[in-house]
Amino acid sequence: MKKSNMSIAGYHLLMILSAVDGDFSPEEGLSIVGYLEEEFPFSVDLDDELAIIAALKPEEWEKHFTFHAECFLEDSTEKERVKFLAFAKTLIKIDGGGSQEEYHYYKLLKKIWKTS
Repeated sequence: MKKSNMSIAGYHLLMILSAVDGDFSPEEGLSIVGYLEEEFPFSVDLDDELAIIAALKPEEWEKHFTFHAECFLEDSTEKERVKFLAFAKTLIKIDGGGSQEEYHYYKLLKKIWKTS
């Protein structure tokens, strides 16, 4: 896989995080778009990225998620990662409080980024 920049990596992380519970709600999608527009104000074509994510099989999600977590880590500051994690925690609660799968990926992200 080709290294992604921080905004693309963030998109992949958030989309997988919101999909792992088997229920991607419109509220989650709107929240992700709003976050990306606020944090990454330059234009990014997400259609191609969505196609990549949609083509993944569930058993491929964790490897893909880990790769993009490492890409994000390389390009971000600690402050950006803390803000991202806060948003991710909010995101997983949007559709009903968070599932075991969502928390697994959230904890994986924290482990990769070595945050407490």
